[in-house]
Amino acid sequence: MTLSGTLLADSTRPAVIADLVRVVDAELADKKGLSGAAVKAAYSGVTKVVPDAVPKAAKRLLPDVARALDPFWADFRTSGGHDFGAYLAGRGDEASAALLAATDAKVGTTSRDVVQRTYRAFRGSAAAHVRAALPRLGAALQRHAS
Repeated sequence: MTLSGTLLADSTRPAVIADLVRVVDAELADKKGLSGAAVKAAYSGVTKVVPDAVPKAAKRLLPDVARALDPFWADFRTSGGHDFGAYLAGRGDEASAALLAATDAKVGTTSRDVVQRTYRAFRGSAAAHVRAALPRLGAALQRHAS
């Protein structure tokens, strides 16, 4: 079965979404310095306007993100890999580009101005943040797909 097929199954999807929220929270907690402060401030601003923004975003993005990662999962499984997070990190540029393409498309369809403004403000540095999150993201998804 594909990664998306497994992650989007009715029996799996709620737990995956909960884990994605935990990934975001953990990544945010790890952010340091000026860029980390900026990301935390943006997160705070968005969640003040839309308190459940992260779970809603995870729910909305999961189908596109899972499909974007399907080819990576297939190659990971074929190659006999054991750690999907490490596998994604090893293909960081390619994996982050695939994830950001899915996110770009989804954000482009939202009617929430605060989400679009915040996303545009951080899009330039997003690839670095996504690459940093790949080990944690891959591990979370692997728990549900294995």
